[in-house]
Amino acid sequence: MNVWLANPRGFCAGVDRAVKMVEELLTLNAGPVYVRHEIVHNRSVVDGLRELGAVFVDEVAQIPEGALAVVSAHGAAPQVFREAGARGLRVFNATCPLVSKVHLEVMIHSQAGRTVFLIGHRNHVEVLGTIGHYTNAAGGGIHVVQDEDEARRVRACNPEAVAYVTQTTLAVDVVRRVVAVLRERYPSIQGPHHDDICYATQNRQDAVRMLCRLSQLVLVIGAPHSSNSLRMVEVAQEAGVAARLIESA
Repeated sequence: MNVWLANPRGFCAGVDRAVKMVEELLTLNAGPVYVRHEIVHNRSVVDGLRELGAVFVDEVAQIPEGALAVVSAHGAAPQVFREAGARGLRVFNATCPLVSKVHLEVMIHSQAGRTVFLIGHRNHVEVLGTIGHYTNAAGGGIHVVQDEDEARRVRACNPEAVAYVTQTTLAVDVVRRVVAVLRERYPSIQGPHHDDICYATQNRQDAVRMLCRLSQLVLVIGAPHSSNSLRMVEVAQEAGVAARLIESA
C-alpha cells in the first residue's frame, strides 16, 4: 500500500498568526487570556492552548471586565468590539487579513447602498461576523446564499445595485456555480477584484485533486466542524474518490 502526503498541508498563515498571538500573550501575561470562539477549528490546538491558560468563550459578556481578550481568526462584527470596549477589555484582534478584506468589501457596498449576497454557510462564525459589517439601514441589506438553489431564489430590492462576497473557506467549484447563477439573474452584479477564497484554501483543495489522481481513498485530518476540512472531503468525493474526515490517531 502506498500512502501519499499532500503538499501543501497544515494551517494557513492567518491561523498560524492567530495561534502565535495567543501563545505570546500567554507567555507575557500572568493572568488568563480569553479568546472569543475557538482560535481555529482544531481540537488539538485548542486543547493545547487551554492547557497553557487560554479560556475560550462564546460571547464577550462571559469575559471578566478589564481582562485580556483575543478575537479569533474568523473575525467578528463591529458590535463585538464595541461591547468589548464597554467592558474595558484589552482586545487583541487576530482576525485573518483575508477575512478583514471581505469585511472592507461589505462596508464599501453597504455605504453605496447595494444589496450584498454573502456566499457562505449561514451559521458559520466568519459569516456571522461579516454580516455585522453591513450597517446601512437604508441600503438593500446583506443576504446569505448557501447554494445554487438559494441563489435562484434570493432577491435584491434594486437589481442594478447588487454585489457579492464569499466566505473565505468555501470550495472553489461550489462558489463558481453559485456566482454563475447570480450573474445570470443580475448581470450588473459586482464581485471582488480578487477572489475572496483564501489562497491557502485553494492550494489545499488543488492538492486534494492531485491526490485523487493517485489514490483510492483520501483521508482529511481535521475537525468535524472545520469548514476547510469538510470542503476538502467534498472536493475528493466530487472527484469520484472515497474520502473520510478523521480527527486523531
